[in-house]
Amino acid sequence: MIFRITAAVVFLASLLCAHSAEPASPVLSATNLASRLSDWQQDGASYVRLRMEIKQPPGITKSALQIQIKARRTSNSTDVLYQILWPKERKGEAVLLRKAGDGSLSGWTFVPPDTVRALDASQMAGPLFGSDLSYEDLAENFFAWPNQNIVGTDQVDGVSCQVLESRPGKGVRSSFASVRSWVDSRRLIPLRIEKYKAAGRVVRRIDTANVVTDDIGRQIPANLRVSGSQNSVTEIDGSRIKHDVTYADRQFTPEALREVTIPRSSAE
Repeated sequence: MIFRITAAVVFLASLLCAHSAEPASPVLSATNLASRLSDWQQDGASYVRLRMEIKQPPGITKSALQIQIKARRTSNSTDVLYQILWPKERKGEAVLLRKAGDGSLSGWTFVPPDTVRALDASQMAGPLFGSDLSYEDLAENFFAWPNQNIVGTDQVDGVSCQVLESRPGKGVRSSFASVRSWVDSRRLIPLRIEKYKAAGRVVRRIDTANVVTDDIGRQIPANLRVSGSQNSVTEIDGSRIKHDVTYADRQFTPEALREVTIPRSSAE
């Protein structure tokens, strides 16, 4: 959004000063903080259009993709369908992931014209469309893991954050040993996430570059920068999101991978 300087700049400055002078939100316990972040993720049915740039090495664009995401996220299950819309030569490539209430993750990939493959557990750490995100990243809700602890405070780009450490615990399936989230103490938004393997090795880092207000009035991370263990970076612009959509169950089946359709709003 571009603001033009007008005679109202003094008034605008006074509003900004008043906003910055608001008292900080009370410090939450690890359990409460994780619970609120988990609830924030479980936002029901949604539709997202995003742009993804994969840069390898960092700074040099290897590929640029436009992607649509259909998702249903609840406390009991998660269904997500990623489909490439552009470039033309990759249109229709798709990934479908389903996470059941017991934490088990299943998935399928589709490459036009007619190649559907099931993903087994050993493949969930594989890259999404060659990016720095894995299939597991798309469906995992580590804020719902049983072991949550505040391990310190820090600043990210001058913003005060609580550092929340999430561990999967017994019976939870994950390829990560722990995840640390730098959570904006006022807005309760993760500004940085780091995912670790055993022995504390960082394998994924996700930085929030921009925060926007979505269609239901929540402030959400919109622009993300993802870096992995390889010499590459993935930049994501996902600010276009809609929640007034409905999906039939068949839209999250392997058969639906072949269909690139735009959902209608619930009101239509």
